[in-house]
Amino acid sequence: MPLDTVKNIVLVLSGKGGVGKSSITTQLALTLSLQGYSVGVLDIDLTGPSIPRFFGIEDSKVRQAPGGWIPVPVHDAQPPLPPRDPTTTTAQNPIGALSCMSLGFILSSRSDAVIWRGPKKTAMVRQFLSDVLWPDNLDYLLIDTPPGTSDEHISLLETLLKTVTPSQLSGAVVVTTPQAISISDVKKELNFCKKVGLRVLGVVENMAGFVCPNCSECTNVFSKGGGEIMAREFEVPFLGSIPIDPAFVYLIEEGIRPVYPQGTLIAGKEVGSQEVQAQPTSSSVNGQASKEQTSGLLVDKYRSCSLSPLFDGVVSGLVADIASRRALP
Repeated sequence: MPLDTVKNIVLVLSGKGGVGKSSITTQLALTLSLQGYSVGVLDIDLTGPSIPRFFGIEDSKVRQAPGGWIPVPVHDAQPPLPPRDPTTTTAQNPIGALSCMSLGFILSSRSDAVIWRGPKKTAMVRQFLSDVLWPDNLDYLLIDTPPGTSDEHISLLETLLKTVTPSQLSGAVVVTTPQAISISDVKKELNFCKKVGLRVLGVVENMAGFVCPNCSECTNVFSKGGGEIMAREFEVPFLGSIPIDPAFVYLIEEGIRPVYPQGTLIAGKEVGSQEVQAQPTSSSVNGQASKEQTSGLLVDKYRSCSLSPLFDGVVSGLVADIASRRALP
């Protein structure tokens, strides 16, 4: 089986749509790659595959090989990047290779509708798990799932529990937003994990705040703290709160390296680098974005994002937790 050489499989789940699972999956993958791990991303959101767009590889297509499909590369393994802060003496990690598989690479157009009944969805999920030829000794496979606890989730868990070892199936990261209506739906996902015996690695509270691109304020427009309360109630780890950052949107949509006004604080950390510089809009990219802002790999430009240090902490905690569990007799 192609999954035999995958060391750790992590599912990204939520009982609620629109909470940013694909955004969280993308940033987990980029951060793992920055920490030197080889990463694969499998998108099983069949009716709304967005992973190709997040990684800027929408126009790519999968290639056939004897025995299955070759995933689309985002970047190959790279030597260590120079530190963003020239005064730092911390050694940089080499960049791990990153590749993706999604139904979006198979559809002829982004706007094509996938109108499938349950059995065909189940067959597609199983084919993704059995026919994708991931690189040998892949450190982490992240699986981006659709909202809910439906056909895709059941077939995914059934297949994984039959084909991989318990040490390979590390667990799930559950994504929510702070509002009570979102929390109530995501609790169903936590109950789903409990019923099927899937360990919850932790809860991420997404959209907890808004990073203004024109000033140094980060405002809690959707409140904050609901995810942490829910994690405490279910006795699972709380991994952190992630704000909405328009600069991350510009990075994904336009490939522009984030720049923040001087004095911008995110989770108590200074990320501002200029006196006043709003992010260029899509209509004014050519007039305002410098070559330094638009050149380079996505993984390198992501290092300048205010969310990067937040995910660095989240991923370091996840990696340590998974490693400690694997070390248990």
